[in-house]
Amino acid sequence: MTHYPDAILKLISSFSTLPGIGRKTAERLALHLLHAPDHEASALAADIIELKRSVRICATCFSLSDQEICRICADPSRDPGVICVVENPADLAAIEKSRSFTGCYHVLGGALSPIDGIGPDDIRLKELFNRADPRKVREIIIATRTNVEGEATAAYIHERLKSRGVTLTRIASGVPMGGDLQYVDPLTLQKAMEKRYDV
Repeated sequence: MTHYPDAILKLISSFSTLPGIGRKTAERLALHLLHAPDHEASALAADIIELKRSVRICATCFSLSDQEICRICADPSRDPGVICVVENPADLAAIEKSRSFTGCYHVLGGALSPIDGIGPDDIRLKELFNRADPRKVREIIIATRTNVEGEATAAYIHERLKSRGVTLTRIASGVPMGGDLQYVDPLTLQKAMEKRYDV
């Protein structure tokens, strides 16, 4: 790619640092922007600057917000007595898309992973434990992922909060609707068998 001018090479290099963007995709994006109208490129640059300037962490749930308190926490129709614990804002967004939850959230900012050096002080567990006041919270739904780190985080939360007088629940896991058993991973099948129910 040395035949490209330095400005294009720099942009390709910058795009390549984004998750899921390989060198070829980065090259296509850079060339697209080069040939795009000036207003389109300027709008993209302005949107990135605005994103960095205005988006912050909600003071209550630690999700993304453009205000001190996010829209969900500020919504009077949401039930603050039920808190759903997720690992990151993308998990929160997935639950919101399902339109199946009307409570509030707590975003941990990750999951416990001793092998990666992530312990209880590295994610927002202390803040969760502070919110788990049985006078204000009836239920905490643990919606961490079903991988090793997510399960370890769920177990740690359960151990720390089980004597608080707050109902602790874990989202169900198992075979997805329409899933073919031969393609389901062993951990998912194990969870499905453990969480089977009467019919």
